[in-house]
Amino acid sequence: MTILSGIFDAISTDEILGSLTWALVIGLIVTGFLGTFLPILPGTTFIFAGTLLHYFLLGMEASGLAWQGLVFITIVYSLSLIVDWFSGAIGAKWFGSSKWGVIGAIAGGIVGLFFGLPGLILGPFLGAVLGEWTLRRQIVEAGRAGAGAWLGIVLGAAAKMALIFVMLGLFVTAYFF
Repeated sequence: MTILSGIFDAISTDEILGSLTWALVIGLIVTGFLGTFLPILPGTTFIFAGTLLHYFLLGMEASGLAWQGLVFITIVYSLSLIVDWFSGAIGAKWFGSSKWGVIGAIAGGIVGLFFGLPGLILGPFLGAVLGEWTLRRQIVEAGRAGAGAWLGIVLGAAAKMALIFVMLGLFVTAYFF
């Protein structure tokens, strides 16, 4: 028993809490980075949560992250959400879809959330096709809207990945430099 008490006396509570905080922050950031490749995980949300925990649990001085950096990371996070939510609809509109195709792409994306990875991929496509087809009854134009929604999702994922690298770059730069 005296060995355990000696170990606990040698390690302070602040060191334990600091280590646990770092473990949580690193775990959230790594999980967020994996979320860029696995659409089931909300990557930017995990990275943003890790940044917030780092800032508030360690304090501004110890975190090395100024409030301006935190505001900029928050702006980049907000942009990633906008890209994530509207990329399919923007792609459908870019390919000449009507507002019904755009609404269908958004609705298909929301419904697709409940069907895992296939739903995330097919939902906006099918939503744009159905939305456009109900208005124009032309399968070629509806298919074009669906292809635009799918291409928008792919390009949105690439943009989201770039924004994640910006968030990580800001965090690492603020901490180490």
